[in-house]
Amino acid sequence: MGFFRIIKESDKSHARLGILRTSHGIVETPAFVPVATQAVFKTLTSKQARETRSQLAIANTFHLHLKPGEKTIKRAGGLGAFMAWPKPLMTDSGGFQIFSLGFGSDFGTGKILKGKRAEKIGIEAQPRRVEITEAGAWFRSIVDGTRLFIGPKESMKIQSDLGADIIFAFDECTSPIAGKAYTKKSLERSHRWAELSLAYHSKKQKLFGIIQGGKYKDLRKKSARFIGALPFDGFGIGGEFGDSKKNMMGMISWVLNELPPEKPRHLLGIGHPDDIKKIIRAGIDLFDCIAPTHYARRGFAFTSRGRLDMRKISFLADRKPLDSRCKCDVCRNYSRAYITHLMRSGEITGMSLLTMHNLYYFNTFVEEIRRGIRAGRI
Repeated sequence: MGFFRIIKESDKSHARLGILRTSHGIVETPAFVPVATQAVFKTLTSKQARETRSQLAIANTFHLHLKPGEKTIKRAGGLGAFMAWPKPLMTDSGGFQIFSLGFGSDFGTGKILKGKRAEKIGIEAQPRRVEITEAGAWFRSIVDGTRLFIGPKESMKIQSDLGADIIFAFDECTSPIAGKAYTKKSLERSHRWAELSLAYHSKKQKLFGIIQGGKYKDLRKKSARFIGALPFDGFGIGGEFGDSKKNMMGMISWVLNELPPEKPRHLLGIGHPDDIKKIIRAGIDLFDCIAPTHYARRGFAFTSRGRLDMRKISFLADRKPLDSRCKCDVCRNYSRAYITHLMRSGEITGMSLLTMHNLYYFNTFVEEIRRGIRAGRI
């Protein structure tokens, strides 16, 4: 059997069911991919994360390169053995940090703007803390301030040593306030880096190319055609999505219409509950998002009735579970009152319980969508 097989395509949308086969097990798609940035699901053990019905995870190449270092992880038997995670793993390329530590930090922006911004990044602009060159990017270590370089060759070597099942080509994630001239120049550079990533790829792992092009339709379609024609095992859809989520679905469709349909598509860094059904209906197979873990540490529970702020004092008298429809261990054993007590007391266990519930909620939400595709409802 091959790496990826489509087993059903919807008659009602572009959604599809598939199977990814890796040396560490299979993944049923569409699938949510929890983020384990530093080889950990924040506040959980890997065993607890497995109990949330998570099928695979994505770790961060840049941060693991800084600490403990890929050589340490390789000597430990690879990332899966190092973090006691026997299931499939992905690693990103480090390219997102060009944005997050660069223009993202400079202007305080994420991948999607919250409203329009007057600033525009021009063709010759450079971020303050990252130096972008034709060969790669120079960073300052967030650990000790030393200068370090990552380009396609370095990214492929680091990811090879980390040993995940699926890795990504090195690219630049552009800012949502990048002008078209800057975005075009960046895209051409990322395309060269994609070809170099293929050249330096050890062939031991599955390599996904990344489509960029920002908010510009012609650049997005150009990138999808270019990356789609290269011998990647799958594709990531990266970069920014403008100043509104309303535009995101159109931008995703520009890309998917140009990609070879037989290969898997991963949407990078997008996946709030109100996004999930839409992106799956558009034809996305995999997607990662920090929302379930990020919000849990801030006291929020995702439920079938919406998001709950478990720091509110009103929940101290509420003996119901977080979500009466949820079958996770947290909802079977703990009340809203107890979790609120933990959060208001600053206890780490409260964050852990919310993280377990949120991951379980996201995974079972996607399982239900898979059932809907299988039954012909989606």
